[in-house]
Amino acid sequence: MKAIVKTTAAPGVEFVEDHPEPTVGPRDVLLHVGAVSICGTDREMYEWTPSAVAFNLDLPVVLGHEVSGTVIEVGSDVSRLAVGDRVALETHIPCEQCFMCRTGNGHNCLNMKIIAMHADGAFAERVAVPENICFPLPEGMPLEVGALLEPAGVAWHALQRADLDVAGHSVLVSGCGPVGLLIVQFALHLGATEVIAVEPNPYRRGWAEKLGATVFEPGPGVVEYVEEHYAHRSGVDVAFEVSAAAAAYPTIFESVRREGTIVTIGHPGTPVPVDIAKYINKNGITLRGTFGRRLWDTWEDLVEVLTRGGVDISWLITHRFPLGDLGPAIDLLTGDANKVLILPNGPVDGAATVGGAETVAATAH
Repeated sequence: MKAIVKTTAAPGVEFVEDHPEPTVGPRDVLLHVGAVSICGTDREMYEWTPSAVAFNLDLPVVLGHEVSGTVIEVGSDVSRLAVGDRVALETHIPCEQCFMCRTGNGHNCLNMKIIAMHADGAFAERVAVPENICFPLPEGMPLEVGALLEPAGVAWHALQRADLDVAGHSVLVSGCGPVGLLIVQFALHLGATEVIAVEPNPYRRGWAEKLGATVFEPGPGVVEYVEEHYAHRSGVDVAFEVSAAAAAYPTIFESVRREGTIVTIGHPGTPVPVDIAKYINKNGITLRGTFGRRLWDTWEDLVEVLTRGGVDISWLITHRFPLGDLGPAIDLLTGDANKVLILPNGPVDGAATVGGAETVAATAH
């Protein structure tokens, strides 16, 4: 089968047209891959940055982890899924035996393996995965939207880490890539009084503004705006750091009010100095990290919001590519694009690729 493989600890990937078929173990299912969304982590792997090196990949490995597909074969011990089921994948493979797994924190398993890092991912026509990382898609949810559930789950988990405490409160979002834009959308849906979005890319600022955010480029104007409009509260209530830029933190700490909350999502490539005495002790700011999605309450709550709450995230898809050279699709991640899909087996859900790629009309409703 065809697959995109990270073969060596160096920049680049290989497009392999005769990659071996996946082996289906007793507790595995084999998926006919529907759609795979490209993540910023895929770019890190492609470019082989220090962040990519830190993940300690088991090479060679097929990349691609934001996945939806249809079950076409089940292992002998599989009991929950059947051929024909449509699923999305949780990226994290918990051991189900360690302290974290036994105490309801399997998303932070002590023996964690990650799809497309320590087990083959889904930039391929087919992929075999453990049954326990498959999330059945609700009836009527398109496979393309299913491929967005993993990154949308990151956004929803960030809101969970803030105790969903945004209704009637002001929110700052630093970084408006796909996850940041989803946090903007979800926060406004949950009743935030204002979302301030900070983003250097004009295209992404435009999307944040369409969603209803007050937008700024990074710089002193952010703190000045907060000081002018939120002096009575000493700052905004909640901030989400999604950009992974260490330089964003001074603005965030100066913008969040006393007894406010900061949730970090992006992984900075360098250590971030924090004035513990000033911000954490004296100002009482709560700093919380987030990693992936909680299993499975993040997924269940997110799908409830999408299906019963009327929240549409399909607007996030701006480009589609067939399986092949990953370079042109990766290049879009820093340009005028939101979510870029790879369709390993051709179009799904009636979507079409045009000349290898398509930009689709999108609305922010």
